[in-house]
Amino acid sequence: MNPRLVLLLGLVASAAAMRLLPHPPNFTPVAALALFAGAHFERRAWAFAVPLAAMLLSDLALQGLHGYGFHSTLPAVYASFVAVVGIGLALRTRRRPLPVAAASLAASVLFFAATNLAVWAEGLLYPRSAEGLVACYVAAIPFFGATVLGDLFYSGVLFGLFAAADRRLPRAATA
Repeated sequence: MNPRLVLLLGLVASAAAMRLLPHPPNFTPVAALALFAGAHFERRAWAFAVPLAAMLLSDLALQGLHGYGFHSTLPAVYASFVAVVGIGLALRTRRRPLPVAAASLAASVLFFAATNLAVWAEGLLYPRSAEGLVACYVAAIPFFGATVLGDLFYSGVLFGLFAAADRRLPRAATA
């Protein structure tokens, strides 16, 4: 098997497994995983399929272990991660710290906007009005900081570990 692919899959599997460990709310590796996959998997199909499969498998595990993982706004969550893979595709030729950090922040904002819009649109917690939409986003602000920190942290870890492996194991850089 291709060493680069093994390294990529190993990093993705490790990041997905981190979701199963105790962590602060929204401090997860999922957006970073989607960003990383978009930036590094040569085949676009793999770039989308691998993080979504990792997300699905970890959601199944969370459902089995803790009784949560699936909810009515899940399509918005998965759609936001598909969009984050798209942001990662734009990073393919710019995998340096500043563009990765900017892409990570964009992923955080995208996730925040999409998932909270879905919560509001569902109409169970907030009225479907302008006031309800504002209330939904305001109520979500405390979780946004952890999302940003988690996305930046895990993006740094994934992109940093892969860059270090690229320097130390030149075979990993060729595919």
